[in-house]
Amino acid sequence: MPDVQALVNEFVNLLKKRKIEGSQATAKQTAELLRSVISHQRVPHTNQATSLINSVRAVGEKIIDANPIELSVGNIVRRVLHIIREEDLSLVTDALAGSGSDDEDDVERDDHPALSAAAVAAAARSTLRPPSLQTLLEDVTDSAAVPPTPSSTGDSDGKSRSIEKGTRGRKLKHDVIEAVNELIQDITSCHEQIAEQAVEHIHQNEVILTLGSSKTVFEFLCAAKEKKRSFKVFVAEGAPRYRGHLLAKELAARGLQTTVIADSASFAMISRVNMVIVGAHAVMSNGGVIVPIGLHMVALAARRHAVPFVVLAGSHKLCPLYPHNPHLLLNELRSPSELLDFGEFSDLMDSATAVGSLHVVNPAFDYVPPDLVSLFITGTGGHNPSYMYRLIADYYSAADLVLKQRPITGN
Repeated sequence: MPDVQALVNEFVNLLKKRKIEGSQATAKQTAELLRSVISHQRVPHTNQATSLINSVRAVGEKIIDANPIELSVGNIVRRVLHIIREEDLSLVTDALAGSGSDDEDDVERDDHPALSAAAVAAAARSTLRPPSLQTLLEDVTDSAAVPPTPSSTGDSDGKSRSIEKGTRGRKLKHDVIEAVNELIQDITSCHEQIAEQAVEHIHQNEVILTLGSSKTVFEFLCAAKEKKRSFKVFVAEGAPRYRGHLLAKELAARGLQTTVIADSASFAMISRVNMVIVGAHAVMSNGGVIVPIGLHMVALAARRHAVPFVVLAGSHKLCPLYPHNPHLLLNELRSPSELLDFGEFSDLMDSATAVGSLHVVNPAFDYVPPDLVSLFITGTGGHNPSYMYRLIADYYSAADLVLKQRPITGN
């Protein structure tokens, strides 16, 4: 599939060069790329889901390696893998239920009992592992079939089963693509879904503190403003990139009372604040959060003054991994030029010629542990940090947490 391979290579280059800004745009483009991969993938008559999973996993490894710090890429890859498993399981369950009802009319129940719910659950637990569910289905339908008649009838039965398998494969692809379309729509509308809840959390005459720039936070605050809520916003500037200046300008343009403060003034101003509302780079399974640099300090100040620390995050930012996971990259060092001018400090930075060398460390993210977070607000509502692992578990399969492994094979 040369066209799809060209799309993958182009997307990998964009990720490597950091040309895609924001987790939402990255997640959406990742989902669209995987949708193209699935639609162009030719599935065999057997083990259709296995073929799709191996194809998506191979592409997923490439795009994750292109920018490991952008966790939303891995999140979407795992979400799509989970969708394939769920859709395949749904088709298998429907087929098992249908074969059970067909046998009722032609065969005595004692000789060919219908599969119980426990059997279906057992099949679900072994989803797409050898023997695969597809193979299990074939074994069940073959064993439950009417005893063979002369060879001519057997040939026609074989042809009909082959046609049925091909139809099932096309339906699997169709169902998976439809589910991925729903995922893309969910990513696109995540800001609106979260903003709809603003009026439940922001009240009249409150003071809100945030840091840096987040589109989710911007939409959330503007939604509360549109509901005739009058409140003030303190925006910490978010050094060294000073993205808070952009957010403050946008909020002021929308008519919100906005005050810009230095990051180091957060502790001094926190006593006047009713709530801290921030965006997130990623939400981990333990309820911890990867956030822009400087927010750990704000979270500590909020806890010291008993101020709620609220995190807004779309479902594409929910990561099934834990912060101690060895396969996970949680931070990156940005250019020292954001902190110091090379021209002024070039002599001190050259360790070969300078008496004492000057080193610059400019991390991009902070990690805020779950005990510092008061509430998560996602598209499905507000959740305590202790509940996040359960919410995240609904979106992913345990078999997909580690993607770099040998491809699974069907029987």
